[in-house]
Amino acid sequence: MMSRSYTNLLDLAAGNFAALGPSGGGRRRSGSFGMKRMPRVMTVPGPLSDLDDDDDDEQAATSSVASDVPSSAVGERIIVVANQLPVVARRRPDGRGWVFSWDEDSLLLRLRDGVPDEMEVFFVGSLRADVPPAEQDEVSQTLIDGFRCAPVFLSPELNERFYHHFCKGYLWPLFHYMLPFAAQLSPTTEAAPSSDGGRFDRSAWEAYVLANKHFYEKVVEVINPEDDYIWVHDYHLMALPTFLRRRFNRLRIGFFLHSPFPSSEIYRTLPVREEVLRTLLNCDLIGFHTFDYARHFLSCCSRMLGLEYQSKRGYIGLEYFGRTVGIKIMPMGIHMGQLQSVLRLPEQEQKVAELRQRFEGKTVFLGVDDTDIFKGINLKLLAFETMLRMHPKWQGRAVLVQIANPPRGKGKELETIQAEIRVTCERINRDFGRTGYSPVVFIDRNVPSVERLAYYTIAECVVVTAVRDGMNLTPYEYIVCRQGIPGSESAPEVSGPKKSMLVVSEFIGCSPSLSGAIRVNPWNIETTAEALNEAISVSEQEKQLRHGKHYRYVSTHDVAYWSRSFVQDLERACKDHFRKPCWGIGLGFGFRVVALDPHFSKLNLDTIVMSYERAKSRAILLDYDGTLVPQASINKEPSAEIVSIINTLCSDSNNIVFIVSGRSRDSLGSMFASCPKLGLAAEHGYFLRWTRDEEWQTITRTPDFGWMQMAEPVMNLYTEATDGSYIETKETALVWHHQDADPGFGSSQAKEMLDHLESVLANEPVAVKSGQFIVEVKPQVCGIDII
Repeated sequence: MMSRSYTNLLDLAAGNFAALGPSGGGRRRSGSFGMKRMPRVMTVPGPLSDLDDDDDDEQAATSSVASDVPSSAVGERIIVVANQLPVVARRRPDGRGWVFSWDEDSLLLRLRDGVPDEMEVFFVGSLRADVPPAEQDEVSQTLIDGFRCAPVFLSPELNERFYHHFCKGYLWPLFHYMLPFAAQLSPTTEAAPSSDGGRFDRSAWEAYVLANKHFYEKVVEVINPEDDYIWVHDYHLMALPTFLRRRFNRLRIGFFLHSPFPSSEIYRTLPVREEVLRTLLNCDLIGFHTFDYARHFLSCCSRMLGLEYQSKRGYIGLEYFGRTVGIKIMPMGIHMGQLQSVLRLPEQEQKVAELRQRFEGKTVFLGVDDTDIFKGINLKLLAFETMLRMHPKWQGRAVLVQIANPPRGKGKELETIQAEIRVTCERINRDFGRTGYSPVVFIDRNVPSVERLAYYTIAECVVVTAVRDGMNLTPYEYIVCRQGIPGSESAPEVSGPKKSMLVVSEFIGCSPSLSGAIRVNPWNIETTAEALNEAISVSEQEKQLRHGKHYRYVSTHDVAYWSRSFVQDLERACKDHFRKPCWGIGLGFGFRVVALDPHFSKLNLDTIVMSYERAKSRAILLDYDGTLVPQASINKEPSAEIVSIINTLCSDSNNIVFIVSGRSRDSLGSMFASCPKLGLAAEHGYFLRWTRDEEWQTITRTPDFGWMQMAEPVMNLYTEATDGSYIETKETALVWHHQDADPGFGSSQAKEMLDHLESVLANEPVAVKSGQFIVEVKPQVCGIDII
């Protein structure tokens, strides 16, 4: 059964949203937010825009690709689409108009450094400011002309449901492995939405789809579909690729996820799980920070959509209706130039000197985290407390400076964690503090970059104990600050070797890249405490070696390296876009583009009929499972209509009709007993019968099936160990089926069985083959082999 969200996407596109409420159930409303109807379905080849004759507004949007916005007429352009633009908007002091500037802390802004010089970068996203409707046109033109940015304006109500309730209140916790056991607060209440996670709210999902539609409309206004690349960022815009692919079937689309992607056991709880997978598969390249995140995504595609990936020459790809969707694994880096420019500031050196004086004689641990339920600040404090108890020598000497950025959301769990943090800080300072010494310095405010980098510079060790995080660039920034700027007083030891130490959670995205860090399970307080002690107790030489290894990696794998690599792989993934004929099919999020080989030609029915009528002798070979009866059908008996058609074909004296199948001769003989002139090729042609009244023939006169006694015990071993698998015993073959087993385990067992059987039967006259959910052992003879 298709999910409701799959079948009612046309209602979503028409703006028929449920009344606001936690369940999304209630009375339907028409025309909310004025969303236009999406095109229905495409059944003929050609550009998707040909479908939309019944939508004048959509046609107008398509024609706007030749708008006043300057496009890349002489070169390619990449349009970066993100939830927020890398622009800071401020009201003028007199309240008349706006002042705009680049957000220097935005890494999306810095990705321009990795884009080829000849390629223009254009941004599409929303502003972190509430612009009145009367000023939106003027603001848009100012940003397009001066910043190459096209702003998307969402109404406060839509943004609340889209961003706070679905993105931050549902997707973000789920992608961080938090199952939604409780309901979210109703969107109609005045309380802020919880970031602790809540059950799926269909009205919030509808708002998510609508917000993505608004981003799509803005992209359509500025796009040149034959020249431009689209790079979509993060989980806020996962529905956008399908909107774009429906309009432009050859558009070059990349997507990068900046958060974790959960394991299939967690992801499968998402009610719109297949819709989200299918819209992402409408991209040409999908990027993840780590192999774990990519592996989870591939596992979901395998378990829910039956898609298997292949690796070729180092590139991972998914075959999806004739298109190869690339999978990119590349952790994001930092912008070295920006950090180093801050390190050169006079006020930076002054702040470093001030902090060194303040913490003179102390060994400083540093934590810099956002205040949310996944950063593990409370676990870090407990580990530090345990270290002081287990290693009294650090009492009075070790200090943990914890910078906690203000929370972006609210919720009961967050409030509980904040209360625990306050209590733990007070207890540690009470038990271990003394005059002039506080073991924990807790800073819960916005810390300017100058001050933050100064803390990095003086810290002996940075500690990250997040229980789940996307990338987390805090260790990268720390390494660069500890390296310092040659000739600057802010460098830790300007004339001597540089050193740094890291204690990082194994559950964060940057952990695999930092091979010299001490990795910990933050839930294990005692082990983390020992790691803290080890980090500041190792020799100076080891600290230098670890630092040097990390700095070489961080300095060469910066944000420009990341964006350059992604753009190059996107170009490679799209190189055949304008060479293959394409068909767009499907409704809602089930829409996909079917790409075919350039030499493919569609069969013409009239030509086939004409050729059939002219032919004096015809051979018609028909498969059975998957052809005459559906592959997933429970009842495998041929219908009366199928039998009638076959008998009609057989009644023509110019026709020779055969059913060619892997089924046994008894099975085929009984099913087609009412077809006297039908030929049967059973067990892939090993047994042959020209008509019902003739005897069965075999392709070998001296069959030797002694190998079955060797193969069957081996297959029984795997059957007993693999729940859901079974052996089909034929006269000439043994077939092991695992379509009902766990997909991952069944596939793994099939590969192991294949190797095992090939070893055992190496000297036997048999062939061991694997197929779709099967492993088959059959005689090594020349016959018809259709699986």
